[in-house]
Amino acid sequence: MPHAWLLGGTEGIGKATFAYRVARFVLAAGARDAATLAAPADHAAVRRIEAQSNSDLFVLRRVITPDRTTLPTVIPVDEVRKTVGFLGSTAASGGWRVVIVDSLDELNVAGANALLKSLEEPPPRVLFLLIAHRPGRVLPTIRSRCRKLMLRPLGAVELARVLTEVLGIEPAAPGLADVIAAAGGSVRRALALLDPQQGAVREAVRAVLGRLPAVDGTALHGLAERLASGGDGAFSAFIEAVEDHLAAPLAMPDNAAASALAAHAEVWDKLARAAAEVDAFNLDRKPFVFSVVSSLAEAARRTRR
Repeated sequence: MPHAWLLGGTEGIGKATFAYRVARFVLAAGARDAATLAAPADHAAVRRIEAQSNSDLFVLRRVITPDRTTLPTVIPVDEVRKTVGFLGSTAASGGWRVVIVDSLDELNVAGANALLKSLEEPPPRVLFLLIAHRPGRVLPTIRSRCRKLMLRPLGAVELARVLTEVLGIEPAAPGLADVIAAAGGSVRRALALLDPQQGAVREAVRAVLGRLPAVDGTALHGLAERLASGGDGAFSAFIEAVEDHLAAPLAMPDNAAASALAAHAEVWDKLARAAAEVDAFNLDRKPFVFSVVSSLAEAARRTRR
């Protein structure tokens, strides 16, 4: 079996759930010829995973630290380097060890390079499960060391089942059918669309961006105030709404799309870098909102020339 798997696909479609299912199966010493990845719920290794106390499983992900109240944008490189100590230890059960990275998208260059060192010379009986929401952006040096498994978004029926049967949302909830249609097969996006606060942020963003290159100062300041006082959900909703706006040219005719995409490419790169800095250094979100809208307005003006 390959020592590293790249699990790619849209965010919110169950890649992490699948990774944990594989980890439970492997650490519970699942049979090679097993027909499924099912692992007994009462197995000691499975119980320790559920209790987050299995020393043979190492999970790299963003966490809230004592010095901040919000989730960081990136996984700190110091956390990535802890994999060296984990890989240098002996498996408590004498069998496999598993590393889950959730996700590669949240590693900066230093973190990705630190992970690469572990991937290049892995000890025996170690399995890496690397989650990527945008697998095309993963460093080629990391991609080349992984077997790739691309997961498809959920179908409308499957997504509806998860929302109603697993998460307990009423099938008759107002707007549920529209949410399922707009979620693109992502449970995470569906939940975000159902959240009233995030919905209000998206509507406010669309109202501002819909007038570009003109900018309604009152609406813009209202949006900035909303993000300054909102939590991580509001900030995520703003980023996603702007990304939807930037991706809109993909649905245009070829000639129109080429001009718009060229203008948006620079903004897209600037947005990603600035958002990471705002989050990493806990900066004021209002200047960030003004800067993003200003850049989009300039891009809109260039497209119309």
